[in-house]
Parts: sequence; structure tokens; C-alpha cells
Amino acid sequence: MLVDFSQASLWLTLACITFNPTAWNVAARREHHTRWLTNLCGGARQGCYAIATAIFSMGIIRDALYNQALNDQPTASLLDNALVRLVAGLLFISGMTFVATSTYALGITGTFLGDYFGILMSERVTGFPFNVLENPMYVGSTMSFLGTALWHAKPAGLLITAYVWLVYWVALQFEGPFTAMIYANASKAKTAGEKQPALISKKKKKL
Repeated sequence: MLVDFSQASLWLTLACITFNPTAWNVAARREHHTRWLTNLCGGARQGCYAIATAIFSMGIIRDALYNQALNDQPTASLLDNALVRLVAGLLFISGMTFVATSTYALGITGTFLGDYFGILMSERVTGFPFNVLENPMYVGSTMSFLGTALWHAKPAGLLITAYVWLVYWVALQFEGPFTAMIYANASKAKTAGEKQPALISKKKKKL
């Protein structure tokens, strides 16, 4: 048996993987529409730091559950060799590099949904790793899951990794268009604000 579906740790891990992006997307969208976290925390930046802390903490819990799930699963002899471990190490290091460098490039508010709080980036980040991948945080995280699964030679880890990417892909279908909408609205508001003084000036000239 390659995957032991009777293990509760497997299902807990899958549940956590599903819950995390769903929870932060729901919370952030509600924040955008109602400013509930901004009001609760006494400011947009404080609210963003609060959700960043929650996301980071849930990520630690998810990773702990994942490692426990791998420990409870059968090992595949086909994956238990030096070459696979080399590939696993490269995947994990590359994945964590993408995650760390994208966080550095975006900053805390850029990484953890600051745009939903009205904290917008002044310009699009185009340097590494965004010049290599469009979504380096999600890709890097998936690579780390895959690397860990291969390192421990656990087929169940491969299944979990595939589910991680599916959940991330679904999340991106919601996050991408919504974020684009936020910036489009901000751009329209800025353009309208720039035109307003010009209209007032023209009226004054007529008077």
C-alpha cells in the first residue's frame, strides 16, 4: 500500500491545506469591503500585521501536520535513494529561496494582502523572483512540499503536494482578478483626482 488513507493525520493535513488560503481570502475580502480588521486593530497597517501573523502561524501548524502525516505513511523503496534525495534537496532549497526572496521583495504588507487594506504598492515588482515566476510564493511553497515528500520517500507526500498545488491554483483564480480590480479602481480614483483640479481651474477662468 503506497498511501494509508486510514491515517487521521493525512486528512487533518488536507483539511488544513484547504482551510488556510480559504480563511485568509475570506477575511481579507471582508476587510476590503467593511474595514473590520482596520477598525478592530486601530489602523490598516496594524490590521495587515495581524492577518500576517495569523497566516504565518497557520502555515507553521500546516507544516507540522504535514510532517506528522508523512511520518504516519508508508515509505516507497523506489524513492529511497541518494539521487532522489539530491533532487529533493534542490527542490526544497529552490522553493524556500523563492518564498524568502518574494517576501523580501514585497515586504510584509505586500506579501500579506496589504492591498486589501488599502496599502498599495507604488509600482509593480519586476525583479527576482518575479522576473522568473509570476507567483513565486505559491510555486516555491509547492516545491518545498514536493522536496520534503521526496526526501522522506513518501508517496502520500506526492499526493498531498498535488493537492497543495490544486488549492493554490483555485486561490489564484480568486486572488488575481480581485487584486487587479483593487489596483484598477485605485488608478481610476487617482486619475479622477488629477482631473478635478483642472476642471476647477477652468471654471475659475470662465468666471
